[in-house]
Amino acid sequence: MNMTPSVAPDTAAAPKLLDQVRARIRVKHYSIRTEAQYVQWIKRFIYFHDKRHPRDMGAPEVEAFLTDLAVSGGVSASTQNQALSALLFLYREVLEIVLPWLDNVTRAKPSRRLPVVLTPAEVRAVLERMDGVYGLMARLLYGTGMRLMECLRLPARRRSGCRMRWKRNIPMRRANGAGSLCSVRAATRPTRAAVRCAVITSTKSCCSGR
Repeated sequence: MNMTPSVAPDTAAAPKLLDQVRARIRVKHYSIRTEAQYVQWIKRFIYFHDKRHPRDMGAPEVEAFLTDLAVSGGVSASTQNQALSALLFLYREVLEIVLPWLDNVTRAKPSRRLPVVLTPAEVRAVLERMDGVYGLMARLLYGTGMRLMECLRLPARRRSGCRMRWKRNIPMRRANGAGSLCSVRAATRPTRAAVRCAVITSTKSCCSGR
């Protein structure tokens, strides 16, 4: 009889690097879009250097990747800065490695385009030509100042069976991933009218079982 004690397999394997990145981003309460962008940039960085582990690389490899984005990729300055932020997050927050100052990066040229600002009359003309779900979303974004993801994740509070109330204050889940609720005020009459329309439509859908 074999009296050698059996050894349990090591089931607590270390999580993969990208899983560690996602977990750390969620601990820091970054938005879901930031998480997706950071993971994508880290993937591109690893593939750019033939799938070497970031722990085996450092500032020269980061500089080479960022320079290639500007020279060969022709990315904008904001895109290059986003890639830099993702890699700094990886090294500082996940790998706990402090990179030296990146002096040898060829910077992308900043854009000189000025934003186009619509007048209230122009905004009104645009909103009048929008209807349905997208029209409602546009009115909510303009009338409350909320972000796109905050609008998409807007909770509808149901009270007294199928009745739904927002009134003038709209409960909103923050877009930064914190998961907390806050309220924004529907500042314009068209926005409040759109909210009332949404309440009626949602109530009918709820009562019909859809």
